[in-house]
Amino acid sequence: MRLRALLEDDALGLRLLGGEEELDRGVRGVMTTDLRDPSRYLSGGELVLTGLAWRRSPDDSEPFVRILAGAQVAGLAAGEAELGSVPEDLVAACSRHRLPLFAVHESVAFATITEYVVRRVSGERAGDLAAVVDRHRRLMTSGPAGGGGPEAVLDLLGSDLDLRAWVLSPTGRRIAGPGEALPASVSTALAGEHLSATRTGRPGPHRVTVEGTVYSLFPIRNTGRAGGPASADARESVLSDWLLAVEADAGDWPRARLDLLQGVTQLIAVERDRRDAARAVRRRLAQEVLELVQTAAAPAEIAARLRVAAPVLLPGAGNAPHWQVVVARVDWGRGGPPAEAGPVARSLLEEILVDRPAAPGTDSFDRIAVAHTGEEAIALVPLPAVPPTGDTPATEEGLHADALLDAVRDPLSAGLADDGRLTLGVSAPVSSAEGLRGALEEARHARRVAAARPGRVCAAGHHELASHVLLLPFVPDDVRRAFTARLLDPLREYDRRHRAELIPTLEAFLASDGSWTRCAARLHLHVNTLRYRVGRIEQLTGRDLSRLEDKLDFFLALRMS
Repeated sequence: MRLRALLEDDALGLRLLGGEEELDRGVRGVMTTDLRDPSRYLSGGELVLTGLAWRRSPDDSEPFVRILAGAQVAGLAAGEAELGSVPEDLVAACSRHRLPLFAVHESVAFATITEYVVRRVSGERAGDLAAVVDRHRRLMTSGPAGGGGPEAVLDLLGSDLDLRAWVLSPTGRRIAGPGEALPASVSTALAGEHLSATRTGRPGPHRVTVEGTVYSLFPIRNTGRAGGPASADARESVLSDWLLAVEADAGDWPRARLDLLQGVTQLIAVERDRRDAARAVRRRLAQEVLELVQTAAAPAEIAARLRVAAPVLLPGAGNAPHWQVVVARVDWGRGGPPAEAGPVARSLLEEILVDRPAAPGTDSFDRIAVAHTGEEAIALVPLPAVPPTGDTPATEEGLHADALLDAVRDPLSAGLADDGRLTLGVSAPVSSAEGLRGALEEARHARRVAAARPGRVCAAGHHELASHVLLLPFVPDDVRRAFTARLLDPLREYDRRHRAELIPTLEAFLASDGSWTRCAARLHLHVNTLRYRVGRIEQLTGRDLSRLEDKLDFFLALRMS
């Protein structure tokens, strides 16, 4: 298609600000960006959409336009939502570089322009495949009554092109795909490969082999808000965008088929935007409750907001739910992104907390509401009121920190790479507005405990705040080393020289609460052999394992080693 076609469609509402003599340029794709240097994602001939979030001062326009001109893009369309209008310095820079410039009114979504360009370009370029793209478009825009959505797109890829494909979240969660689901190990590995490849700037599609099968991974990037930025920072995109995993090697595909798949990812991105819009209500509810809690509002006022939130977040619940607070934070090392980390943490926390689909084609965002403040993301999670059973009160039911990260630790570690960390804290459930402020502080404190641990992705729960586990992470490293060396080094050296097993014996003895018979049975030893080993431990360390204080010292030394 030609650039001038963009001015012929009144629905797009584009205004030409410069470059009229260049309107016969061909457009072969569309890209949305707010990176200062998007060159590695450009191959030439694109219509570039930008919300201008990269522009900090008038001096930023010239280098940005120079990069686009050097990449031989077809034209630039700038949204007016961020600054109210397209700045004159950008108009002048585009004029100098003979780059056509369009203004996008704040009422026009980038998704609308993306869909228009994809439809026109695919129809002109892919020949017979254009019919497939058009069918995809119609299904995606037909709404629930027309059977649209990612599942319909993937069905057509299978029936028309004989391609098996799945839409996955950044953690490998299945969003759409054929009836046979990918094994969890495969989907997790694909998500990790995608995050790692995108994180290092390798252009897609990414070709990987997992368990003997070749897959091609196509990023599905957010198309952005109306006339505004698509993503505040590249790392937010890496850690929140979906991916299309195709069971095929795209390395030898013709250009037309690659263009078709790229168009399909952009159409699925439109559906992603629709789902994100549904989250906006829950985010707003969470933000309102959070502001009330942090400003110490009256419990009655908080309770009123919770009554509004409960039917939205937990539809069908008969009784008033309990509430649990989850706090997450993403910290970047040197060279990390300049953007605020709160939105990145919010995207990750929403992904971690999202309910797994109950049936193909269905998903539920109904039980999470995530806000962000500063560097933190804070989730308000409703739990069905569970009647107490025996000695266990209802408020002990709920989310557990470690379980939340079981399925996402590996792919997220790949996405965070060497300069990022995700830490997460979980409060105990509370049953009233009065307890919500305490739950927030409890979750924040648990997150600080998690942050003191090694690893890229760590979590801690409320139960750890009443345990020695709370204290150990805050012991200075030199104190840890001195304490453990004094108690355990003599035993390690003895084990090394004599091929003995004093350390395992000590661990088993403490785990058996000092019971000779239970420990001997656990180690498959005669009690006299166990007594000999314990005696040797006491002789080498000068400690007495019948004394509680010495047992405690050994226990802590083993936990810190």
